[in-house]
Amino acid sequence: MSAEPFAVTLRDLERRFGEFVAVNRISLDVGRGEIFGFLGPNGAGKSTTIRMLCGLLEPSGGHGTVAGYDILTQREEIKRGIGYMSQKFSLYDDLTVEENIDFYSGIYGIPREKKAERKAWVLKMADLQAHRRTQTGRLPGGWKQRLSLGCALLHEPRILFLDEPTSGVDPLSRRTFWELIYQLAGLGVTVFVTTHYMEEAEYCDRLGLIYRGELVALGTPAEMKGHLMADQVLCLSCDRSHEALGVASTVLGVRDAALFGRDIHLMTEDAEALAPRLREALSGAGFQVGTVERITPSLEDVFVSLIEARDRADGAQKEFEA
Repeated sequence: MSAEPFAVTLRDLERRFGEFVAVNRISLDVGRGEIFGFLGPNGAGKSTTIRMLCGLLEPSGGHGTVAGYDILTQREEIKRGIGYMSQKFSLYDDLTVEENIDFYSGIYGIPREKKAERKAWVLKMADLQAHRRTQTGRLPGGWKQRLSLGCALLHEPRILFLDEPTSGVDPLSRRTFWELIYQLAGLGVTVFVTTHYMEEAEYCDRLGLIYRGELVALGTPAEMKGHLMADQVLCLSCDRSHEALGVASTVLGVRDAALFGRDIHLMTEDAEALAPRLREALSGAGFQVGTVERITPSLEDVFVSLIEARDRADGAQKEFEA
C-alpha cells in the first residue's frame, strides 16, 4: 500500500456504455480520514463512479488509485481492502443477525481468532446485542442499515464506500447512521458517500457535484454556498406562495424560482435590482407581499444554480454547433 496522503486519486476517469458516456473525465483527490460526499441527481453517474472505485466495474478511460491500488490493474486488491455498502441492503433476510455477521466474516476471511471480537464489535456498534438471533428480514430499516454497515466494516477497512446508504430510511435512523459515520472518521476511516439528500451533504467535509457524468463543482459545503455560485438568491414571502410562484418566475431578471416551505427562492444576477420589480409585479397581481431579502444560498440553491448554468452552457454550445 502507498503512504501517499490521498485515499482516492482520480484523473480523467471515464466510463462509456456504447455511445453513452456515463462518467466523463472526472478528476479528484480524497484525503485520508475525510468524509467526501458525491452529490447529484439520479442518473448523474454517482453509482457508476463508485462501482469503478470499488473494483466492480472496469473504467473505459483515465486512471487512479484507491488505498494505493491501481483501479485498472489491481481491482481484486481494492475489493479486499475496502468496505462497500450498496443502496440495496446486501444482507440475507432469512438469516439471523448473527448468521449474517458469520457469513460476511467468512467472505472477508476474518481469522478464526478474531471472529468473536469482530462480531461483538458489530453487535455493539449496531446496538443489536439483544437481537442477535432475530431473523434479519424482521428488522426495521434503520437497524438493517446499521447491520449492513457493520458487515462492511468487519475486516477493518481504512476506506468505506457508501452508495446511497440512507435511501428509504426514516430521518431519525438517518441521523443515527451519520453519528456512526462521524465516529468512524474520527478513527481515521475515509468515507466516500453518494447521496442526493441535501441535508446529508452538509455533514460532509467536502463535496463533489456530479451532473450528466461530469464533475461540475468541488469544495466544502461553505465554499459551495459562499463562492461557487454565480447567482444571487432572493427569499420572498407572500400569501398564496404556490400561486405567486408562477407570477414571480416571469419577472425580468429571474433565472429560476422554486418553493422553499412557504417562501419562494429566486435566482438572479442582481438581487438589489430585482427586489422592487418583484414587489411591484406581485402587488399588482393582488398578492400580499411580506419580506423580499437577499439570503445566503442553501446547498439546494447552489445545486439548482450550477445545474441551470450547465444546461444554459450546453444549450449555447449546441446552438453554436448548429
